[in-house]
Amino acid sequence: MPSPPLAALALIASVAAVSTPAPAGQVTGIELAQVTIRGRIVIRVPSRLRDAIAPAPQLTPARPIKWAEKKGPKCIAADQLGGAIVATDYVDLVLRGGDRVRAELGGDCSGLGYYGGFYVKPSADGQVCAGRDSIRTRSGDQCTIRKFKKLVAKK
Repeated sequence: MPSPPLAALALIASVAAVSTPAPAGQVTGIELAQVTIRGRIVIRVPSRLRDAIAPAPQLTPARPIKWAEKKGPKCIAADQLGGAIVATDYVDLVLRGGDRVRAELGGDCSGLGYYGGFYVKPSADGQVCAGRDSIRTRSGDQCTIRKFKKLVAKK
């Protein structure tokens, strides 16, 4: 399949080729059209409710892991999102490689845990940033990401 700019040029060339010739001595113009192709990327992040679904038996640790919050990043690369654990006012994001980041949410996000997951629409830079982006619930609500905190396992 040709790339979008080549497809647009082919369309213009075909329009010019099928136009009828003008009578002798008459000047004709060529009408050009512009084609705009836009893409949309939405990432669906699978999640589970905190404490509502028991982990698989082989993954159950002897003691539950306690997490400490540390200063987190301003932005996360969208392609690093691997999964999430949903709570009422925050979402723990599990990144590829095993790191965890807590996204603290602003506003009422009560519908977040009702369906199994949520949507994140990364900006053009491919990042999901606190204070700029939001999480969209599958029911249509939107929850602003206030800040990120890095989660570190307590010893």
